[in-house]
Amino acid sequence: MSQPLLGKDELEKLLDFAVDAARQAGEITMQYFQTALTPERKPDRTLVTAADRKSEERLRTLIRQAYPNHGILGEEFGEQQSDSGRTWIIDPLDGTASFVHGVPLFGVLLGLEVDGEVVLGVANFPALGELVYAGRGMGCFWNGRRAGVSGVDDLKEALLLYTDGAGFEPNGREPAFRHLIAATRMHRSWGDCYGHILVATGRAEVMLDPIMSIWDCAALLPILLEAGGTFTDWDGRSTIRGGNAISTNGRLLDEVMQVVTKGS
Repeated sequence: MSQPLLGKDELEKLLDFAVDAARQAGEITMQYFQTALTPERKPDRTLVTAADRKSEERLRTLIRQAYPNHGILGEEFGEQQSDSGRTWIIDPLDGTASFVHGVPLFGVLLGLEVDGEVVLGVANFPALGELVYAGRGMGCFWNGRRAGVSGVDDLKEALLLYTDGAGFEPNGREPAFRHLIAATRMHRSWGDCYGHILVATGRAEVMLDPIMSIWDCAALLPILLEAGGTFTDWDGRSTIRGGNAISTNGRLLDEVMQVVTKGS
């Protein structure tokens, strides 16, 4: 049996720090939420706002103050490398399109990777008053209480979520998406990170994303695993570098992957 990458006390300290940092970043996003904010387009045509940038700036400042030898990888300001083997991975405002439209389904995501393994994740939804976090081997918590996936074990009874139905066809996932829509009881586009968190907290069974970046994934993988679910790419690999993602309650993973394979 392999030794844990971090001791329990150290992991608890790091997780406490991450929760506080994500809360502070969330407070910054709320200063801009539902205001006359003008978004910009990045080269990849995705939206960015002052809230995204200010949130990441706060997270970077907090990390540098507390852990100056750690690396940082963030969506808006790139990578600050380190030889410590520890890298904080930041999505300062996941769901910017929702944010810009005044919809509260956006979150601050923060994960810590140690020697290639993500050991903790925090997802803060400040407009909803929801904060979900997990450390490897410590469980998943939702506003301080233990959280877990649903017990649904039949795909025909599952609630399926996704971010944007238009995103599947350009990424070669349209047939699999349509098969999964047909195979499940109900589907809703409660997307971005919130959809994955709904799976982790037992409010949905499957969440699909045909395209994901590392900063979209880093916080989510430990949260889903500690909640008893799965977080994989569309090939079934548990990774934050697959370029896409599927979250399940675990019980339905095999059925989901069978449908995905059939629809590919």
